[in-house]
Amino acid sequence: MNDTATATATAGRTATSHPLPSVLALGWSRAAVETKMFFRERDAVIFTFAFPIILLVIFGAIFSGRLEGSPITVSQLYTAGLIGAGVMSASFQNLGIGIAVDRDDGTLKRLAGTPLPRSAYFVGKILSVLLVALLEVAILLAIGVAAYDLTLPTELGRWVTFAWVFVLGITGSALLGIAVSSLPRSAKSATAVISMPFVVLQFISGVFIPFSELPEWLIRISSLFPLKWMCQGFRSVFLGDAGAALELTKSYELDRVALILAAWAVGGLVLCLTTFRWKSRRDG
Repeated sequence: MNDTATATATAGRTATSHPLPSVLALGWSRAAVETKMFFRERDAVIFTFAFPIILLVIFGAIFSGRLEGSPITVSQLYTAGLIGAGVMSASFQNLGIGIAVDRDDGTLKRLAGTPLPRSAYFVGKILSVLLVALLEVAILLAIGVAAYDLTLPTELGRWVTFAWVFVLGITGSALLGIAVSSLPRSAKSATAVISMPFVVLQFISGVFIPFSELPEWLIRISSLFPLKWMCQGFRSVFLGDAGAALELTKSYELDRVALILAAWAVGGLVLCLTTFRWKSRRDG
């Protein structure tokens, strides 16, 4: 056997005995890196993690009474709404700003030139976002239960509703965040470009202001986006039948919630595939 054949056989045995890590394994490793980097950035933590918690404490301190004709307090209503805002903050805002920064500082370009599969980068990002979102929901629920008499559901069906609203909501929001990461022209403008519309969306999606106080044209605009439906789904879980009377249609419309959130998940994927760029504009 000549030297070339021997080298080929040796390489084949090595590849067989030491297979390359799977995309999921590489994504998990990348997720650990992304999570450490996230918690080291104070601005990122404030905007995507602490912001909803701070708002809940502030609004809970200002508005402490019950809603007229309802056993539900204003603080409980805010808790349910801010859970939806927290999930979208951790996914849409976190990914949109983080990927824009990675693109601008050359991280994406360098990763594209390494053996790391491109899909592993997104797996790492999404796993990190999932962890942050779960932590944020847990803390918001703990504050709601401890300080605002929020009652956790005991029926399995309501927790099933929570699960699919969370999964569909975070999927659509994450994909939308990846898509809009191409909008900022630089890392410096990323926070303003992505955070400003998200803050506006919270005010028109029933997070801070009840729909009964909004003009009809704003309600129609908010109904086009996933945040309104995420908050509605979470209200059905944590406010129960008593909260349904507060909705515009006197119903949580969970079938419509599922349909629109699923549509955003599909639409977000299409936007990602058609708009995502690995290079910044200055790289051509």
